[in-house]
Amino acid sequence: MIKNIKESKDFGSTSFAVLLYKWRKVLLIIAAVAIVLSFIFSSPVFITPLYKSSVVLFPTSTSSISKALIAENAGSEKDILEFGEDEQTERMLQVLNSSRIRDRIIDKYNLLQHYDIDTGSKYKMTKLYNMYENNITFRRTEYMAVKISVYDKDPTFAANIANDIAILLDSTINEIQRERALRGLEIVEKEYHDLQMDIRQMQDSLNNLMKLGVHDYESQAEMINRQLAIELANGNNAAVRRLENKLRNLANYGGAYVTLINSIEYSVEQLSLIKGKYKEAKVDAEQFLPQKFIVDRAYKAEKKSYPIRWLITVVTTLSSLLMGIFVIVIIENYNNIRRKSKEIYN
Repeated sequence: MIKNIKESKDFGSTSFAVLLYKWRKVLLIIAAVAIVLSFIFSSPVFITPLYKSSVVLFPTSTSSISKALIAENAGSEKDILEFGEDEQTERMLQVLNSSRIRDRIIDKYNLLQHYDIDTGSKYKMTKLYNMYENNITFRRTEYMAVKISVYDKDPTFAANIANDIAILLDSTINEIQRERALRGLEIVEKEYHDLQMDIRQMQDSLNNLMKLGVHDYESQAEMINRQLAIELANGNNAAVRRLENKLRNLANYGGAYVTLINSIEYSVEQLSLIKGKYKEAKVDAEQFLPQKFIVDRAYKAEKKSYPIRWLITVVTTLSSLLMGIFVIVIIENYNNIRRKSKEIYN
């Protein structure tokens, strides 16, 4: 019994280094096999090498030309040369991830065939979208810029897709904004033309009143009353009757004249304001500004980015050695327990 306890203590105190040294040949074989196999299976025969191309861009601070350039309070708006902030960056990322850009890229580059996806597959579009998301990524950098990264087996293909996505960003945002801008233009244009028509109608009515002898109600009334007083003092009854007829005419149409004059003045002021809005809406609907500042354009990569063979080899080798050591420990413990069992029963 004492002998068994002693042997158990001796075995438990065996250092890990001694164990490794004992199995050094096996571990070296495992490492060598892992290195060779990982190097073989990470070759282009088994893993298609991918090349990476990237575009780095900043969003703009404003997308409205009229607000930035021609509005009366343009000075209070953000400068068109200013970089955008968090809100604009998040908006740009959302557009980049939209189906509008994705579907255009898929159609232009025929990615279904390029990715070797079976067109007869029931889930071909699901596979295509998954490969698109795996090979084409968008992320915000630490400096609030947006980085478009494209991986592809063809380096030229990757660079072209990355640059085209940056181009499509402008057209996509402009299309989205143009839908709203055109509707806004229709509303303002209708109001502008309706107000013009109202003013013309009021001016026609004013012309009719002027034909009836009402030209300037206040000055005319003052002048006639002054002349009436003079004629009354002179006893000129014919002149008095003539002036009284003019006063009755002013009394009949003077109120309408004053109302029309005030309405025309107010409408002309409103027309001037709406005309400014109309010009702004027209510019927003017909003119466009770039939606981004491109810092780095994509170029054809000279070296592949995936797979990283040395990293695969190192990780595979270390994993194999750890697994081998784990198995060795199990074997050693099993042999030790088996030996002790024999000694006990013997």
